[in-house]
Amino acid sequence: MSTLSSLSSSDGVLPLHLYTYNHVMDGFSAVLSRSHLEQLERIPGHVATYEETFGQIHTTHTPKFLGLNKRVGLWPVSSFGDDMIIGIIDTGIWPESESFNDAGMPPVPSRWRGTCESGTDFNSSNCNRKLIGARSFSQGIRQEGSYINKTDDYDSPRDYEGHGTHTSSTAAGNVVPYTNYFGSDTLAGMDQAIEDGVDLMSLSLGFIETLFFNNPIALRAFAAMEKGIFVSCSAGNAGPHPYTILNGAPWITTVEAGSIDRDFAAHVTVSDGSVSFTGKSIYPENLLVERVPIYFGHGNESKEACDSFSLDPKDVEGKYVFCVQSDYPDPSEIYRAGALGAIISSDGGQFLRPYDFPIPYVVLSPKDGVLLKEYLLKSDDVKVSVKFQVTLLGTKPAPQVAYFSSRGPDRRDPWILKPDLLAPGLDILAAWAPNREGAPIREDESLLTDYKIISGTSMASPHIIGIAALLKSAYPDRSSAAIRSAMMTTAFVLDNTHSRILDMNSGAAATPLDFGAGHVNPNKAMDPGLVYDIGVNDYINHLCAMNYTRAEIKIITRRSDFSCDQASLDLNYPSFMLILNNTNTTSYTFKRVLTNVVDSSCAYRAMVKGLHQL
Repeated sequence: MSTLSSLSSSDGVLPLHLYTYNHVMDGFSAVLSRSHLEQLERIPGHVATYEETFGQIHTTHTPKFLGLNKRVGLWPVSSFGDDMIIGIIDTGIWPESESFNDAGMPPVPSRWRGTCESGTDFNSSNCNRKLIGARSFSQGIRQEGSYINKTDDYDSPRDYEGHGTHTSSTAAGNVVPYTNYFGSDTLAGMDQAIEDGVDLMSLSLGFIETLFFNNPIALRAFAAMEKGIFVSCSAGNAGPHPYTILNGAPWITTVEAGSIDRDFAAHVTVSDGSVSFTGKSIYPENLLVERVPIYFGHGNESKEACDSFSLDPKDVEGKYVFCVQSDYPDPSEIYRAGALGAIISSDGGQFLRPYDFPIPYVVLSPKDGVLLKEYLLKSDDVKVSVKFQVTLLGTKPAPQVAYFSSRGPDRRDPWILKPDLLAPGLDILAAWAPNREGAPIREDESLLTDYKIISGTSMASPHIIGIAALLKSAYPDRSSAAIRSAMMTTAFVLDNTHSRILDMNSGAAATPLDFGAGHVNPNKAMDPGLVYDIGVNDYINHLCAMNYTRAEIKIITRRSDFSCDQASLDLNYPSFMLILNNTNTTSYTFKRVLTNVVDSSCAYRAMVKGLHQL
């Protein structure tokens, strides 16, 4: 690095080189003193300097819910994604998982240029024809003073957190607490993925949103897009408030999380069996509780709600406790008091996190909670039986927009409707790192498991990348924009009750700012008829119209030979976004160019539906 070697310092300290980037930008990352930085920024040809940034991860039945079938539709048409290479930028991978078994897999594609990197508890034998390569990038985090060891993480591609294993198995697996990322390491991972020859790239993480020329993911995704690589990113978990969406650059497919038609439940039977309920529970132990006493603190609002320090341990010993709570179910007081378990009436039970429940629990709907309360008030010596580990399929309504999903519009580019798509992201079962604790089952005891249920837009993005891989395999000549267009224009906005997809938070009909074009429909995406294609120059014209300076556009595009003569905010996108106010009458004309991807000649007729609801 001649540039770094030319920098001097009065104290004799030399710059420390971390990474060289050849694809996502022409540059490098290094540890510099203030003097080094000032010298660097005076060198002719210097474009920009960025301070280290931090990112956060956005933390079986879904193929059937998506309509994927082994015999008909997109799966067999695409040869199950044969020959597609997906790059996952995440916490690592647990290669021994059955999800990465290569039985029946074809040879590694000849265009693959990557490797299987050795490190702590990981070597080349851990890769196979399914997991064809793995690398780790940690120079950035090391230079911030973090030491990597087996008690905190693996100094290798092996997954210590479990998040990367989960997302990888969702995107390309077999059918069978917040972590910081450093911008320089993420950038190195994306740069190497391009060099190694991936076809698609999924990132279930995000950085604090800034303008595109300052955003590590937006910058690197542009370089990937130029090389024909499809990039999918999670939208973030800062919902349900508007303007919270992340990864909203128009060359990225931005994905929200939705529910599926599966519930994890428990059956509750009261006394003689004449009254029974089915509630939600993701308590993982296969447990049958038979005829145990139930306690309800009737007449005392704090005890009824199980508020902090409201319960007397002597009252609840050996019993299940019934609570009526108005918000997210909280069993912490029941746990503190030492009860056997909890039955909670709450309207916040649609999204449960297993690590919040260290005791057996069931969450009932407010309606069922009222019925149970009435029964308890008129009966003596009530006992309950509870059967855990119940799975319900075909539940309605589904999908719904998960309440934690970040929402549009995107502050950085409000002229593009974001998010793009809704995909399964709630209670997703996928491979897990078995060294990590799973769900708690009682005090100081948790399950160690090869599979785990977790929720987040992190889980939704791999579904989209997996579907995009199938489409790219079936139609290799289509651009990344065309593949996204196919998914967006064929997405559905009605749930399995034939009503508008609901916002889980409000219970009202969701809007395009919640779910984008709608929920992805893989088989329909095979035959979109028409697609909205977008080229590199179209994105540049859009950046020009956003009033980015030439220097800023050069940072994003790594080119100086561009023109802004055709600047336009009206990108050839498969959705339409118009910014209005209450004071002025606005007239706006959208222009789109559509490409016929049907083999034969076709005639199309345009219709506009639904504007009466605006």
